[in-house]
Amino acid sequence: VVFPLAGVMQSYAWGKLGMESEVAKLVASSDPLVHIEPDRPYAELWMGAHPKGDAVIRDNRVGQQTLSQWIADNPSCLGAKVKDTFGGRLPFLFKVLSVNTALSIQAHPSKELAAKLHAQFPEHYPDTNHKPEMAIALTPFEGLCGFRPVEEIVSFLQSVPELRALIGDVAAEQLERSVSNDPRGVSAALRVCFTRVMKSEKKFFVDQLNMLVKRISQEAAEGKDVSGSNGDLLLRLHSQYPGDIGCFTIYFLNLVKLEPGEAMFLGANEPHAYLHGDCVELMACSDNTVRAGLTSKFIDVLTLCEMLNYTPAPSSSKIFPATQSPLDPSVYLYDPPVPDFTLMRIEIPSSIKLYLVSAVDSASILLVIQGTAVGTSTAAASEMTLHRGSVVFISANESISLHLSSTEGMLLFRACCLL
Repeated sequence: VVFPLAGVMQSYAWGKLGMESEVAKLVASSDPLVHIEPDRPYAELWMGAHPKGDAVIRDNRVGQQTLSQWIADNPSCLGAKVKDTFGGRLPFLFKVLSVNTALSIQAHPSKELAAKLHAQFPEHYPDTNHKPEMAIALTPFEGLCGFRPVEEIVSFLQSVPELRALIGDVAAEQLERSVSNDPRGVSAALRVCFTRVMKSEKKFFVDQLNMLVKRISQEAAEGKDVSGSNGDLLLRLHSQYPGDIGCFTIYFLNLVKLEPGEAMFLGANEPHAYLHGDCVELMACSDNTVRAGLTSKFIDVLTLCEMLNYTPAPSSSKIFPATQSPLDPSVYLYDPPVPDFTLMRIEIPSSIKLYLVSAVDSASILLVIQGTAVGTSTAAASEMTLHRGSVVFISANESISLHLSSTEGMLLFRACCLL
């Protein structure tokens, strides 16, 4: 079968307000009856079968059911391989995010760690699954991701005395000496430095942070170049989260800037934080997050510092490439090194008036970002009008023909699981 879905909008404090939010714009385009409040943050749109945001089926034949209920009753819609591998559940969660202020400094546990954390602290770690995820920019998008090359961190140790004070000279010198050393020595020294910062005593780090912010504010006011101490980003984060230890992570983590269509993949134990912009996000169906700063939520510094991957790499290596499909030049494939999900970006040029969204051996969810078409399928009860914000569930091995009616072509994202 093929049927339309209504995703679930989530409001969090970090989201963009009102119609500045891509989430709000997409939902308002797909459902004119939805009232968008101008001063409410619309942060996420969940399109999947997770209990915290289960998409609703918009099809009279099916009755008012959620996607997870329907999949539970019709597991063959997942495709035989996906159904057997993932125990009859949709293995991915598809979202749109609109980020106005920084999300917490965080990482997601591996399956082994997720099971352990859930057993110990179920109130903070709600399931046993890992949560690799991928963000694909819809607008210019900024995030922190992975540890910077050691040379960059060392140059901050020399230009930001407040950072060095938190780490202490012994650990700082160990990192400075390790630059041309063996990779394991580098990772060990980096772990010590990062852990010392994240575990530093509150009064001490707040004093150092205030000194740093005061110094950089003065330098900026005098028109000096503050890039040597990453000043612009520091002042921005400090204005959002004053007195937060997370402000110091900008000296350790890469600042990654994505243009629309570019992606970031975040595997297990990869430290990251989204800073600003709109993206589609695809992840394993889980809600497990270990946080350590830039948040008012539960912080678990010990677990985070223990679990992180301390392998430094340049920011350019954090941009995950899409490959153009050899079978269909309109399809760009983001295929990460995990079995749970694959994303397709489908760019249909305006010259094409009839386009086939081809069948794959997996249930998939299709999101329309731009353009309009009438969709027909042997698996759908009736024709569907697809436009900006439309969300469609497609059972395994089903296809949809799109009769394009827009002059600007179409941009679609399709989440699936290609085992």
